[in-house]
Amino acid sequence: MNYDLIVIGSGPGGYVAAIRGAQLGMNVAVIEKAEIGGICLNWGCIPTKSLLKSAQVLDYARHAEDYGVKIENTQPDFGAIIARSRGVAEKMSKGIQYLFKKNNITVIEGQGKLTADKKVEVTANDGAKQIYEAKHIILATGARSRQLPAIPQDGKRIIGYRQALTLDHLPASMLVVGSGAIGSELAWFYNAMGTKVTLVEFMPNVLPIEDEEVSKQIGRSFKKAGIEVMVKSSVESVDNSGELLKVNIRNKKGDIEVREAEIVLSAVGIAPNIENIGLEELGVETEKGKIKIDDYYRTNIAGVYAIGDIVHGPALAHVASAEAICCVEKIAGLETESIDYGNIPGCTYTTPEVASVGLTEAKALEAGYELRIGKFPFTASGKASSAGANDGFVKLIFNAKDNTLLGAHMVGANVTEMIAELVLARKAKVSAHQLIKTVHPHPTMSEAVMEAAAAAYDEVIHL
Repeated sequence: MNYDLIVIGSGPGGYVAAIRGAQLGMNVAVIEKAEIGGICLNWGCIPTKSLLKSAQVLDYARHAEDYGVKIENTQPDFGAIIARSRGVAEKMSKGIQYLFKKNNITVIEGQGKLTADKKVEVTANDGAKQIYEAKHIILATGARSRQLPAIPQDGKRIIGYRQALTLDHLPASMLVVGSGAIGSELAWFYNAMGTKVTLVEFMPNVLPIEDEEVSKQIGRSFKKAGIEVMVKSSVESVDNSGELLKVNIRNKKGDIEVREAEIVLSAVGIAPNIENIGLEELGVETEKGKIKIDDYYRTNIAGVYAIGDIVHGPALAHVASAEAICCVEKIAGLETESIDYGNIPGCTYTTPEVASVGLTEAKALEAGYELRIGKFPFTASGKASSAGANDGFVKLIFNAKDNTLLGAHMVGANVTEMIAELVLARKAKVSAHQLIKTVHPHPTMSEAVMEAAAAAYDEVIHL
């Protein structure tokens, strides 16, 4: 019952913390009340990408004649697509369980809660309680779908992202509220399946945290694909008394429009799971609904740490994993640098994909930088033309004074696989000239990075 490290939660923050702790010689236990791997692996990142891949294959098949291939009667088997997605998630969860066994990590099933004397009480599914002790306790309890008063989720007709991954039939129509990564990806998926999709966004553009040019390109791509996009709009109420939901939307002119839909998907962000984990009993400080921590994830209570969606910072799986490693290595006494939150990549897996890191053009100007900006459209890319994926571009923003990269913004096929080069470039303070002179393979989508850097300095060849 006594461990060096107890981790509450087994998502991409929790399981990484546990494995890194075990690698560093700690006796580790993980407390998990649901599936091993947490929301990301079971109900988020992984199953969503599985669904999106099925939609992409379907889209390819529908446009096969564009590539000289004839395929007849292309139809989605929605049940099989959902089943494949669940199978992928289950396989990945079993993979984490294997890693736990390999690293001699104890898994304790149940709800974990801090006690007043800095122990952990675990309530099993049958209600039985057990106390565990550890020198160090990491809270990694993740988040859930945020609910708005105007869109009360019932889990059947008005749903969150979790239910959207396991619908028992393909709805004829769906209204998606919120066009962040979750809303945009699921809107694109259901539209590709054949559902009539309306996407409602309060801000002026879809994917509103992205560079404005990227957001506008995705908006155009969505409309081209058949998604109705309503920006500067908000859902005021939902009438669920009829066979179809009647959604009252205040549009950008301030007028109320009514849209009917079989399903309303609320994708307006997430809420951190900080309730009922003993914060109040132990006196752990919170700030604006999240746990307050220092640069190495220490709370105000010695020996208690917090990582992932329950602390301030981007609510992303790769951020939680990075925080886990940083936190555990600090506990172990290793020299470790704190995370640079200004250099975190963001990815959205729509078609086309979106990937970015660093400052947008607007943020860079707001910060007072003098800029050099280079753009390279995929219409000028040989690989993109060969693949039939010309939508999008690479946009690089440089500091004109020292030629270092301030921000990188991409929209196009496979750009989520390309962004890491630019994350490293920013971390290593690579100059624009070094990017231009780095020989990129031809023909590839990644050549557009070199060309965009060259465009910023009037050296671009293929424009």
